[in-house]
Amino acid sequence: MAKILIVDDEPRIRALIREHLQHDGFTCEEATDGSAALAALSVGGIDLVILDIMMPFVDGMTCLKEMRKRKIDTPVIMLTARGEEYDKLAGLENGADDYVVKPFSPRELVARVKAVLARTMPRAQSTPESIVFGDLVIDTASHSVKIAGEEAPLTPKEFDLLVFLTQNKGIALSRERILQQVWNYDYYGEDRTVDTHIKMLRGHLGKYRDNIVTVWGVGYKFDPEVKT
Repeated sequence: MAKILIVDDEPRIRALIREHLQHDGFTCEEATDGSAALAALSVGGIDLVILDIMMPFVDGMTCLKEMRKRKIDTPVIMLTARGEEYDKLAGLENGADDYVVKPFSPRELVARVKAVLARTMPRAQSTPESIVFGDLVIDTASHSVKIAGEEAPLTPKEFDLLVFLTQNKGIALSRERILQQVWNYDYYGEDRTVDTHIKMLRGHLGKYRDNIVTVWGVGYKFDPEVKT
């Protein structure tokens, strides 16, 4: 079973999360701040991080940024006490896979953990090694995207979204289907999550941004016929 790193400065919160994860068969490690989390991640073997934003010393957002700077692409679910739009967007823009607002339902958190892991763990076995459109090259083996030889700085979630869109090129995909396939969400997903990630993905694709077409009343599609 997957190993989860719980990062929170409150022992009560860590114990609550650990109890529910272990009940579902997960192995857990704990850290009290971002510095300790980075040390644990440097050893390896962590499949997902539950990361609180508000912590002393090294906070969650700083930890997340450092993870992505170091090319640590371990999935991250952020915990935020405020639930403000800024916290959610900042977490997503810096490479978080999901967020949960405190106070939260432990069962919902476990469901989100399972959804993220179901999407990320089998990824290398379910996609071809490369997807190419012109000089847009999506390399699933190295988890990288290059445009005219220059690497695009996509987050892990943006990468998965681009792979799904390009694998279904020309097909209008509803937000609900994108949530189910990319996030593996059903009830817990939000349409705005898709819209936010589409906006961020377009921002990284340069001349290929317009190949991600908005299908009004439906969702989005990747159209390789759009002139770049």
